[in-house]
Amino acid sequence: MFKKILIANRGEIACRVAATARRMGVKTVAVYSDADARAKHVAACDEAVHIGGSAPKDSYLRWERILEAARATGAEAIHPGYGFLSENEDFAHACAEAGLVFIGPPASAIRAMGLKAESKQLMEKAGVPLVPGYHGADQNPALLQREADRIGYPVLIKASAGGGGKGMRLVEKSEDFAAALESCKREAINSFGNDAVLIEKYVLRPRHIEIQVFGDTQGNVVYLFERDCSVQRRHQKVLEEAPAPGMTPLLRQKMGEAAVAAAQAVGYVGAGTVEFIVEQPGGYDQPEAMKFYFMEMNTRLQVEHPVTEAITGEDLVQWQLLVASGQPLPKQQSELRIQGHAIEARICAENPENNFLPATGMLAVYRKPQCASFEIGTVRVDDGVREGDAISPFYDSMIAKLIVRGDDRAQALARLDAALAQTHIVGLATNVQFLRQVVKSQAFSNALLDTALIERERDALFGRDTVGRDVAVAAALAHGLQQELAQQGADPFSRRDGWRVAGRYVRSYAWTYRGEDLSAILAYGRAGDADELVIGEGAARSQIALQWRALPDGRLELNLDGRRTVAVVHAQGHVLSVFTEAGSAQITEVDQLAHAGDTGHEGGRLTAPMPGKVVSFAVKAGDAVSKGQPLAVMEAMKMEHTIAAPGDGVVLELLYGPGDQVAEGAELLRIEVAA
Repeated sequence: MFKKILIANRGEIACRVAATARRMGVKTVAVYSDADARAKHVAACDEAVHIGGSAPKDSYLRWERILEAARATGAEAIHPGYGFLSENEDFAHACAEAGLVFIGPPASAIRAMGLKAESKQLMEKAGVPLVPGYHGADQNPALLQREADRIGYPVLIKASAGGGGKGMRLVEKSEDFAAALESCKREAINSFGNDAVLIEKYVLRPRHIEIQVFGDTQGNVVYLFERDCSVQRRHQKVLEEAPAPGMTPLLRQKMGEAAVAAAQAVGYVGAGTVEFIVEQPGGYDQPEAMKFYFMEMNTRLQVEHPVTEAITGEDLVQWQLLVASGQPLPKQQSELRIQGHAIEARICAENPENNFLPATGMLAVYRKPQCASFEIGTVRVDDGVREGDAISPFYDSMIAKLIVRGDDRAQALARLDAALAQTHIVGLATNVQFLRQVVKSQAFSNALLDTALIERERDALFGRDTVGRDVAVAAALAHGLQQELAQQGADPFSRRDGWRVAGRYVRSYAWTYRGEDLSAILAYGRAGDADELVIGEGAARSQIALQWRALPDGRLELNLDGRRTVAVVHAQGHVLSVFTEAGSAQITEVDQLAHAGDTGHEGGRLTAPMPGKVVSFAVKAGDAVSKGQPLAVMEAMKMEHTIAAPGDGVVLELLYGPGDQVAEGAELLRIEVAA
């Protein structure tokens, strides 16, 4: 076994690898960029080496600096994690030339599976089923258009060297193909340095099911069962679970054997995932009719590997280290068993209500559910951040992975929702509440799964007020009163039971909640009596008997007309984040003395919704534009985002050029909107 390894990655996967290495008695070396100088993964390792600037191209993708760091620290092997250099054939080859063990497959396997088109040709020879499509080398746009028309719409355009949902476009009609192809190729060259694409028939009611495979240097290959990764947004996974709901033993065996055949065809060593698209021609309730087709092979450890660990009881990183050091697989196929059900939720800094736009900012509050840390157990959190850390625009938007295990799927779902309810993040937008909505949706609960679930269930997943206006106001008000009492102490004039000439003590408040301006009046009751809280006016008016008290653990117990609710409130200035068992929400206190009314939106200004890079403008000064027309493309957190015209008008001025870095809120261009 190795004495010391270098982890050529960052964030939660670097922390994850370091945890297993420490338990095995293997020393670890971290590498870090300028932005990660104080990152959690740096502290998690025994040594750390600075390798460059904040952008990945200046640090985590500079493999010559990583090799220098390995030589300087005496590391014997390099674990690439996932992303960055994990599937880089040249890096794997350079490690071998430098006398370092690459903890992953041989460079030849990465090469064979790295290009989607070539890998599909290889799989066809190995007898693995393929989706109808075009995988040829000729990339003439006119030819690609003809091939798409021949295959029949809808089709998927996919970057041949792609992965992680990047470089992928769904095209539903022929006239949209050319624009989608151009965008896909641009994203592919930026992300992978290769703009070659392939085209495939888009399978209706598709499920994304992948098989975990593992090979050793003695020629043994096993599969550690499957994961269902069908719940996706923007072609990126949101929830993953194992085993796949509705999977029949026969289909599991066929897919497992096909995955092993795929791995053996390229002489695979280490951890890998063979991804299949599964068609459900008979509908959700006929799993015996499902058909599977090879999509691609990821020649690395996957983000979702913890669910496989949870149902098998195996540590896949430990397997990686054992196999890379020349040892045989710890278990053979006949020794592997499925125990229970596991689900992983990816907690990301993003705004689901705004097309999952990535968010940046500081984790002012980051509270996790009680869990077993790395250890395989009921609840586990894998992360690479701490409270007070910043989520920057340089890297992926994922904050943490929350993994739960149950004896069956129903128990796992209940535990996941409870763990998400205990996850409190304040300081930037996250998808935690959205994940809870998905988990509790009828479609997901009943395992009616396909990759269109989020879009299909849009009404149930978006725009939901899970806390409720009255509870949010009561929680915010109780929090403010609690803070006042803590500051005032024994001040007799703040006593609620003190005698007053004018009778009951009445106070007025103003809030904004979900875009609505709210007035609230609180009339203090006598000692032991409920207060009277009046919220809103007219038909929206609520009159509530309110009692509250602070619990020893910092929570607030609210009683609204006899209905008990427990809330946790975190304040950032005038913005209060309210967390209850039902969900979470934000409510803003309005300073009634300073509030002079909303000045309104200044029309004609189009600003950057997040920090990032301007990729291109689709218009120039003087162009007439129509509402919804694409105007500019930005890139942030490895994804492209289109800025559209808010209405009909004329472009007055472009304020930046392609390649410029811009801050959040920066004005990109001006248009004169038609009256």
